Amino acid sequence: MSSVPVSAFLALALILFCIGLYGALTKKNTVIVLISIELMLNAVNINLVTFSKYGAAPSITGQVFALFSIAVAAAEVAVGLAILISLYRNRRSVLIDEMTELKN
Repeated sequence: MSSVPVSAFLALALILFCIGLYGALTKKNTVIVLISIELMLNAVNINLVTFSKYGAAPSITGQVFALFSIAVAAAEVAVGLAILISLYRNRRSVLIDEMTELKN
């Protein structure tokens, strides 16, 4: 059984984070922006678990932080989707450019 090097995990996290950042900054659809933010959070979780296992002092703290990050991401998705559904009911659109004002 061959061991996967640390650089492979870090490269995967870098690619995921870059894709998420590109999507969050360039897309106009709110759903795509939320998915891009989730990609960035998953890249952070990969880094936390990688450094927890292969770091200078391996311990379980990185994995615990990753679990908390997953819980925060789940709450962020629930709140984000609730706000998105409310905005869609009022405006009939999910485009970010059309959501510049708070009034109905």
